[in-house]
This record gives sequence, structure tokens and C-alpha cells, in this order.
Amino acid sequence: MPTITFIGAGSSIFVKNVIGDCLQTPALADAHVKLFDIDQQKLQQSERLMLNLNESLGNHARIEACTNRLDALRGADYVINAIAVGAYDPYIIADFEIPQKYGLEQTVADTLGIGGLFRGLRTIPVMLDIAKDMEAVCPNAWLLNYTNPMAIVAGAVQQATSVKCVGLCHSVQSCARELLEGLGMPLDGVTWRIGGINHQAWLLEICRNGADIYPEIKQKAFARTDDHNDLVRYEFMKMFGYFVTESSSHGSEYVPYYHKRAYPQLKERYHLPTNGYKNWGNGKAEYWAEVDQLINNKSLTHTRSHEYASYIMESMETNIPFEIAGNVLNTGRFIPNLPDKACVEVPCLVNANGIQPTYFGPLPEQCAALNRTNINMQLLTIEAALTGKREHVYHAAMLDPHTSAELSIDDIVKMCDELMALNKEFLPPAMFLNAK
Repeated sequence: MPTITFIGAGSSIFVKNVIGDCLQTPALADAHVKLFDIDQQKLQQSERLMLNLNESLGNHARIEACTNRLDALRGADYVINAIAVGAYDPYIIADFEIPQKYGLEQTVADTLGIGGLFRGLRTIPVMLDIAKDMEAVCPNAWLLNYTNPMAIVAGAVQQATSVKCVGLCHSVQSCARELLEGLGMPLDGVTWRIGGINHQAWLLEICRNGADIYPEIKQKAFARTDDHNDLVRYEFMKMFGYFVTESSSHGSEYVPYYHKRAYPQLKERYHLPTNGYKNWGNGKAEYWAEVDQLINNKSLTHTRSHEYASYIMESMETNIPFEIAGNVLNTGRFIPNLPDKACVEVPCLVNANGIQPTYFGPLPEQCAALNRTNINMQLLTIEAALTGKREHVYHAAMLDPHTSAELSIDDIVKMCDELMALNKEFLPPAMFLNAK
């Protein structure tokens, strides 16, 4: 009977999806599931929801809500992480509004850019505390991280701790499907090969029954004249040669080409909303109404999703191999033309021995070069968090592709100072020594 701990269990619907997957998996159905969140009200809601779901599925698992993180982690075989550090108001709102004052527009602001930088700075210290607890009470457990910014958060844990950590996303699973469905092409018999970094991994090969279908895909995509929401990814495919994993809206903020003060018409041309999480507050009431409905549904059920977590745990428990796209440290030079310290997204084999990344090989140079512009910022954000050096916050912002394309150094420093002052409670005290 495996022990599965979910940190950040206040995200009730995500808990239902991921733990619900486990309850629908025979090798995991009798697991001891421990839920932990610092928000007691949300924790209780998730506990009620999962007790309800567990009962309707045969009541095989043991569901426990923990109010102490060490207790939640003690003896865990698997730790699923989905925390969010910093309240929606003022912190997530500020990730948008303060950069907007300086002329920076963002779409989601949780992966790269100024939003990704400060979300990472808030999150890394908490992640390192969780990792320290894991080293003490469940040193052999796997940490399955879903928290963004993925490459920054997972990369910090992988660089600075002994915890076995892999970053998980679902953009690889959906990439080929989204491309083919958008072109009206069938999915049957399709295989693919994807590698790079999280949210900017490259669909390098796509075949049907062994035959390359990229030429047909490109012909259809470049001839497409209808209005649609994937114009950025199509343009990447045209200019860089390959389709990319993340959506056009989200992926547009990782590069310097689309959110330009000098060309405000690009926002409308490419259908790029720039409110992202800022508008999430409008949907909070609907979200919690849905949670209440789930809690009170005595016949609640679940269909296993395509999230990797349950498949990883099942493979480790049964020793039946499974392949995932995992975010891992590149020290094995899985992608030789990306830096060793980069957190890369590559195919990984899973079995009873754990998660073993595979050698992917070099990316086309133009794809590696674009990845490196993101990696520069990611590594400097990690460096800022690990060293507490304020100057590395500036370095990360100055090397962010979008920020550096739009702002002067003076404005970058002022913007970072304003955000650091707001986020002071989350940041290393050393960042504020001798600060002007």
C-alpha cells in the first residue's frame, strides 16, 4: 500500500483529478492518501470531496487531511506538489499591474517574464523547505512537481537538494493532438518526438505509421486562411521549422516578438489576451460553486485523466515500464546543446527503478538558441533565490527576452525594486541588506 502525499491540496479540483486517477488505478487504489494545505478551509473542502469520491469508488483508499506538513510527509512514497505561494491579491495581481506601469504586457505570467521571475522567487524558498522536510522524513520519496514556473521551481530543487524530483506538465501530451485537430487531420497511427524545455519544447518529428507527416502538416498550416488562436505557434513552425508545445497566447510572452509597445496592433492580430491570472478573480465564485457541487454529489465518480502522476506511481509499483515527458536537470547532457544546469523536458522511462531520463540529442541550433534565451533567465532566478543576491534579480529581469526588448536598465531596476518591496516577506533577507 503506497503512501501518497499531496502538498497544496487546497486546489480541490486538481486534487480530484490527480488523486482520482490514483483511486481508479488498481495498483494505487488502496493507497494511504495524505492531504496538506496551509488553508484549513480549503483543505477540509478537498478532504470532503475525496472522501466522497473514495466512497463512491469502493472505499479502498485511506484519505487523511493533515494540518502539519512533517506529519503529511512522514513515510511518503510519493509527494505531489501543487502549491501557490502568495495570495491572489496583492501578489499575483501585482505580477501583472506593476510591469504594466512600465509598459510590459503579459498573458499568464507564471513561467517566464517578470511574473515568472517573482512567482519563482516566492516559491523556491518554500520548495526548499519542503525538500528539507522530505530529506528528513521520506528521503526515498519521489517529488512530482506540478507548480509553475516549472523549470525554475523544479530546477532549484534539483540543483540544491538530494530529493528525487521530476517536473510534470501536460503540454507534451496535448501538443500533437492540438496541431492535428486544428488542421482537421486524424490522430490514428501517429507517433512523435518532443524535447526542449517546459512550455517551449519542440515537436521535432511527427509520423503516421512510420511516415513523416510534417510536410503535409506545414502545407495545410501555411495555407490556412481562417481566423484561429494558434497563429504564434504556426509562425514559430514557419520561422524556426518546428511546432512548439505551449499555446500561442502563453508562449508569446516568452519571446520578444509579440507584445510590443511600438506595435500594439499585434495583440489583436495574434489574439493575445494580456490579463491572464489577473482575471481569475472573476471566476472564483464559479470555481468554489463547482467544488461545493462535487462535495455534495454522493454518486461522484471520475475518469482517469492524461496527467502523468498516477501512471508514474503505477509503473513504479508494478514495474511495468511507462514513458513520460519529464523535467529533469540536464547534467547528463540529455540535450547536449543546452546548459548542464538547465531543467530540460525530455522523454523519461519509468519503472520500479524510478524515473530515468533518456538521451534526446541536440536540438536544431535555432531551437536551442531560443531555449537558451529562456534558460538564461531561469538560471539567474534560481541563482538569486539560492544566494540571496539582489543583483541576480536584476540580471534575471535584464536577460528576460520580453523585458529586455522593451525596457531600459533603469526601468528594469525600478520595477524589480518595487516588486521586491511588495514581496519582501517571501524573499531572502540578504536581498534587502544595503538596498537603497
